[in-house]
Amino acid sequence: MACVYIPVQNSEEEVRVALDQLPRDASDILDILKAEQAPLDLWLIIAREYFKQGKIEQFRQILEEGSSPEIDEYYAEVRYERIAILNALGAYYTYLGKIETKNRKIETKHREKEEHFIMATQYYNKASRIDVHEPSTWVGKGQLLLAKGEVEQASSAFKIVLDADRDNVPALLGQACAEFNRGRFSDSLELYKRALQVYPDCPGAVRLGIGLCRYKLGQFEKARRAFQRALQLDPENVEALVALAIMDLHPNDASGIRNGMQKMQRAFEIYPYCAMALNYLANHFFFTGQHFLVEQLTETALAVTNHGPTKSHSYYNLARSYHSKGDYEKSGLYYMASVKEINKPHEFIFPYYGLGQVQLKLGDFRSALTNFEKVLEIYPDNCETLKSLGHIYVQLGQIEKGQEFMKKAAKIDARDAEAFTDLGELLISSDTSAALEAFKTARTLMKKGGQEVPIEVLNNIGVLHFEKEEFELAQQVFMEALGDGIWLTLLDNKVNIYDIDASASILQYKDMQLFRRLEEGGHSVELPWNKVTVLFNLARLLEQFNNTEAASILYRVILFKYPDYIDAYLRLAAISKARNNLQLSIELVNEALKVNGKYPTALSMLGDLELKNDDWVKAKETFRAASDATDGKDSYATLSLGNWNYYAALRNEKRAPKLEATHLEKAKELYTRVLIQHTSNLYAANGAGVVLAEKGHFDVSKDIFTQVQEAASGSVFVQMADVWINLAHVYFAQGNFALAVKMYQNCLRKFYHNTDAQILLYLARTHYEAEQWQECKKTLLRAIHLAPSNYTLRFDAGVAMQKFSASTLQKTKRTADEVRSTVAELENAVRVFSQLSAGSNLHLHGFDEKKINTHVEYCKHLLEAAKVHREAAEREEQQNRQRQEAARQVALAEEARRKAEEQKKYLLEKRKQEDEQKRVRQLEENFERVKEQWKSSTSASKRRERPENDEDEGGHSEKRRRKGGKRKKKDKSSRSRYETQEEEADMMDDQDELEDEDANMNYRETTHQMDDQDDAAGENAQDLLAAAGLEDSDAEDEMAAPSSAAVRRRQALSESDEDEQPNPIRDNTDSDGEVRDDNDKPDEDAGLDDD
Repeated sequence: MACVYIPVQNSEEEVRVALDQLPRDASDILDILKAEQAPLDLWLIIAREYFKQGKIEQFRQILEEGSSPEIDEYYAEVRYERIAILNALGAYYTYLGKIETKNRKIETKHREKEEHFIMATQYYNKASRIDVHEPSTWVGKGQLLLAKGEVEQASSAFKIVLDADRDNVPALLGQACAEFNRGRFSDSLELYKRALQVYPDCPGAVRLGIGLCRYKLGQFEKARRAFQRALQLDPENVEALVALAIMDLHPNDASGIRNGMQKMQRAFEIYPYCAMALNYLANHFFFTGQHFLVEQLTETALAVTNHGPTKSHSYYNLARSYHSKGDYEKSGLYYMASVKEINKPHEFIFPYYGLGQVQLKLGDFRSALTNFEKVLEIYPDNCETLKSLGHIYVQLGQIEKGQEFMKKAAKIDARDAEAFTDLGELLISSDTSAALEAFKTARTLMKKGGQEVPIEVLNNIGVLHFEKEEFELAQQVFMEALGDGIWLTLLDNKVNIYDIDASASILQYKDMQLFRRLEEGGHSVELPWNKVTVLFNLARLLEQFNNTEAASILYRVILFKYPDYIDAYLRLAAISKARNNLQLSIELVNEALKVNGKYPTALSMLGDLELKNDDWVKAKETFRAASDATDGKDSYATLSLGNWNYYAALRNEKRAPKLEATHLEKAKELYTRVLIQHTSNLYAANGAGVVLAEKGHFDVSKDIFTQVQEAASGSVFVQMADVWINLAHVYFAQGNFALAVKMYQNCLRKFYHNTDAQILLYLARTHYEAEQWQECKKTLLRAIHLAPSNYTLRFDAGVAMQKFSASTLQKTKRTADEVRSTVAELENAVRVFSQLSAGSNLHLHGFDEKKINTHVEYCKHLLEAAKVHREAAEREEQQNRQRQEAARQVALAEEARRKAEEQKKYLLEKRKQEDEQKRVRQLEENFERVKEQWKSSTSASKRRERPENDEDEGGHSEKRRRKGGKRKKKDKSSRSRYETQEEEADMMDDQDELEDEDANMNYRETTHQMDDQDDAAGENAQDLLAAAGLEDSDAEDEMAAPSSAAVRRRQALSESDEDEQPNPIRDNTDSDGEVRDDNDKPDEDAGLDDD
């Protein structure tokens, strides 16, 4: 049992005080301390014991009394104890400033907090006045500044102590804490390690600080060892347990989560008021769905902590719990409280995201946009945030910006099928092609991931194919979305004919016995609720294929399973209306109104049917009821009232200028009201254009019709043939008949398959005004073929033929064919008008008989005149034909003469060419004969024998050999490069010249006699070559070169022939170039020279 002893003044006795039995009233012990003038260290010991026992008031009372002015005056010489008491009070008030009392207003808490910090500051300043260099005072000031959040000043205070004593453990720990809060984890770690080196017996909290620094530096294993060491020193260290639990939870695997939650549970058992442990436990129970425990734990954590980030986590857990339960109001409040506890978003961003979600759900788009943008600043590539921002911008009307965010989200995560789905939904209204691609990508990703493609996605893909008029692809997608069902049986005609009568499928829409018979026959007539829309769209597609019977059967299947599906009734009514069965259509619409009597679409459709049924009063009341059902917001009902006023202005039986103007102005007002509500309403714009056209503003109405036409052409669901007709009417009114004709023809082909008699009548009228009578008649005949009972068309055809005939007869120049055609047209016109006149007697068509008879008489008059003109035209035609025949005969004769001259000229040229060819052949034959004579003369000269006298052989042989050697050299030089390359060219170029020269030469056969001298034979050979015209230009030095190319050609031929002669003997020469005899050879061969 710990005790303190208080010495009795002026005595050796002591008062023994047991520390575990201190009196509840501190005044008793204070009286003893004052009376005995006990040392101040005893005061501090007793006060600290009160604090350990949780008796805070007694602790404060003793310390405040020990720091009173009386005590200061009495113990003026005691410095350390007085400073210790003042520092203890400063630390106490610092502690009070760090915690907040619960169940008080925030303003009260803040004011009390500031008051506590002021008191602490006063006590530390008082201690400094006693000794300004006391380290404990500076350490206390540093702790106070850390509590106030003034980290830089706290670090300066700790630095003052460390400068004086670098091993001051409290200052080292305080400075380490300051560095940690400044984010300098390495410096903080070094300070903790230094404190541990100075004082190895530091408590486990020092290891905890080391572990936190290691954790922040990413040294997780070393951090874990530090936390484990702290837990070894203090097995009940809650902070170490929580830190180890967080590290176990970090990998997010099953074993780690289990170990981490066990440590959290142990920390909670040791100290149930650890806010961090409470927050992690609440987070765990949130994912297990135990929201009651989440709320209880987070409320406890909020009650025991004053740390901003910790409270932010607590509020966030509480907000998530209410958010998951759908309580958006409370969750929004707690998200907001969590955000307020955070200084900067990057500290804890999740509350901003949750708050943005709640605000988006509640429709506060601006606030949600602000919060999501803060999240995007921290995580710029977060797909969920990008998608949320995309939806918000769409709701705010910034479609392009919303699409940009959606595209960015899809680009960041190309495997996020949901992102592509959201992108497709966003693009549907602006870019159907891009939306279709996005939905297709989402479907592909889902299939690759093994996910089932939602029916909604397939339905959207099918609808987009439908809009792009890709009907086959749309049908495939719709069938894929529907899967197996009764619709396959119905569409594949697997049901007997007696089960389904297609022609009566609409008339029997109330008869459900059909489907009951199918069920009895073994067919399952089941239709899941999520496939109703797809089946409806498939039926609409069948309508587009003009398969209305199959479509009506599918609509009846929907009504069989879901009798309140109003759109099925309305589509059946539309099919009946298309078949001109207005009564059945009205009955079907009334069935739809039995389900919902204020359904605006059904009311508007009923009004339209009543208007077509010429029930004007009921139609107006129905349209007003449709408008009232939506408080004037239904554009279709307002548009229908505008149409009613327009038709009322044009009614023939009540057409009056004032009434017409009133109705037109009312119609314009209603159309304008619709356009103000929906600027892209094509039907309202078309109506406004019609009213303006009726008032004569053709240019403005034309611009409106053109814009409506361009907008309507981009959608398969908008079939606005009226705007094409109206635009053609405007062109007609402006006199632009060519464009009007083109527009009528395009409308007729695009919307009516060239089978609408009314539009053909518009087209015929345009041709009539353009004075294209034959085109007008052809168009009217097509219309009569479509509507044979329409006598107005017959009358118009007669007028067109009459007008054509009159215009033809008025021409100054006309052909016989035109006149004959006029006669035929007049005969037809007379026949048509006669038939109409006969019918007018019976009052079949309502024509004026006198008017018909006038046309008949006029046509007969024209017919008589046309016959006269026909006879004259035929006579003129006969004369023209005769003149043309005479001219033709003259032309034929001239042509025959010209051909004869050309034939004669051709024959002369041919004969001349044949003579020339004959002369060339003769020249060639002469040339060949000369060539053969030359060859024979050369061979004869070589066979001559030399004289056998040895004396003659000496001189003449040597001369011959020298001449032969010289000749051989010249022969070689004569075959120059130039002549070799040009032989063929010269031979061809000078052939004519050669032949002329050869023909004029005199050939004589010279008698060759044996000469005793060798040079005589050589001269004879040269004479023969010269006689043949083939002499060698190089035979003698004094001979001149040939004067023409023909001579060179003959020289080349002679040299080639000489080269072909065999050389029987080879010259033997000495080194000095002289010719010497070869004794080894026979004498008869010695006299032969080389060629």
